[in-house]
Order: sequence, then C-alpha cells, then structure tokens
Amino acid sequence: MPLGTYKEALSARATDSKITDVSQDGGIVSALLCYALDEGIIEGAVVAGTPDEDWRPIPTVVTSSDEVIAAAGTKYSMSPTLSALKEATRQYGLEKVGVVATPCQIQGLRKANAYPLTRFVTGKISLIIGIYCMENFPMASLDTFATAKLGFDSLQDASKMDIGKGKFWLTKDGEDSGLAIKETHGYEQAGCNICMDYVAEWADVSTGSVGSPDGWSTVLTRTDAGETVFKAAVDAGLIETKPMDEVKPGLGLLEKLAAGKKDKNGKERERRAKMGLPLPVEY
Repeated sequence: MPLGTYKEALSARATDSKITDVSQDGGIVSALLCYALDEGIIEGAVVAGTPDEDWRPIPTVVTSSDEVIAAAGTKYSMSPTLSALKEATRQYGLEKVGVVATPCQIQGLRKANAYPLTRFVTGKISLIIGIYCMENFPMASLDTFATAKLGFDSLQDASKMDIGKGKFWLTKDGEDSGLAIKETHGYEQAGCNICMDYVAEWADVSTGSVGSPDGWSTVLTRTDAGETVFKAAVDAGLIETKPMDEVKPGLGLLEKLAAGKKDKNGKERERRAKMGLPLPVEY
C-alpha cells in the first residue's frame, strides 16, 4: 500500500479566512491545531516557525491560535522541530503536546516512544500531524534557487514558497516565479534520497496538496486520535470536506507519487547497501 494504513481519505480546507489567507493549500494543519488548542485536546504544539523575513525554519512552541497562525506556511528547509519537544514539556510544562512533522521525524518519534528512557517526553504527545514530503533542501540550495535560477536579489525577497504542478515556486510582490522540479534534483539533502515515506504513514493525520484542487488539501486520517480530532473540527465548522472521488486530480496521483518515491529511493538504498554504506532502519 503506497499510502500506508489509513481510515479515510478526504479533500478538505479550513473555513476561517484568517487561516486560509496565510496558510499553505487548504490550511488543514493550522485549522487542526487551532481547534485542538481551543478545545483543550492539546495544551501546545511544536511547529516549524520562521523568524522575521528569514526563511530558515526555527523549532517553535505555540500555545495559542494566534501563534499557530503566525507560524503558518510550509518551509522547504529542514527544521529540527523535535528538538523543541523537551522545551515544550519541561520549560512550558505541557502535558498534552501536538507535533507537526515530516515523515522522517515522525518515524523518529514513534521509535523514541518505544524506549522507556525517552518516553517521559514522547509519552506526552497527544496529536501528530504529518506533512507530505518528497524531499527537503538545505538553506544554501534555496538561496541558489532564488538568486541563480529565478533572478531574485535575495531569498528574503520571497513572501511565499510552494511546490506544485511540477515546479518549485517563489512569490514576490504577488507574482509567482517557478523553477521546474527536475532542475532541483541534486540540491536536496542526501538523506531524502533513501527515505521511503512520502505521506507520513505513521502520523495521526497526514495532509498535503497532492490530489486536491488549488486551495484544498488531501487528508488521510490514520489513527483513532487523528480521526476523532479531524471529525470534531469538521463538525465544529472549522473544516469543510469533499469526497476524494469528487475532486481532481484525485487520490490516484497521490498513490502514484508515493509509490514512485518508494521505488526510486528503494533502488538507492540497495545501491548504498552494496557499497557497504549504513542505512537507517525503516520503522
């Protein structure tokens, strides 16, 4: 199963304009966190925040809807998000924590929760929201995309980043500039080339744009906890949904990309294994 185990697949978007105006795609991550915080399902969350105009992601603990919205939007360089978990549980004293993470980070969380020595932190995680991720880029690569390939004076000139329709996009002064994805190959972090998970298979809820129309997100609810909070947010009117068979391009595209990542990166894992290089154990 290229998408892993899941309970339901839906196309969805947030209904609050304060969220959709600043969020990526359908704003599902922000909507779920805001709902979970307001209802006391979580006391705070660890997310990838961005300081000022710098696109370098910084692990951030948020404890209110306003802070969630301020941190909204996808960052395409790796954030050491999990490093803020100890801060959330120790300095902030949170007993119910939400986490927004990439597939590789979520695998680390699930593994850590299997060990008694780390469970004093991971045992306080109440909600894990996973983001679809094909690859991630060092900050130096993003600088190259902006300046050498798209002609920006600086990466800081961009007001938004996105990946879609076969291109890496930067927005400046309301205008989008696109770089073909094939031109970004070779700039990604080396570890991304052996990751087999595109759709955050070990999250409570996974989400991303692929498969849904512009302004919407494809959501996979995976666990009881994920299904419960998502349905509650829908019932509260914070999220609206459509069946996947009523939207285009549909779930088939997501399955194709997820299977493609497993196939391509599986071959790279085999190549590295033959060379005697160490490989991470898949969860």
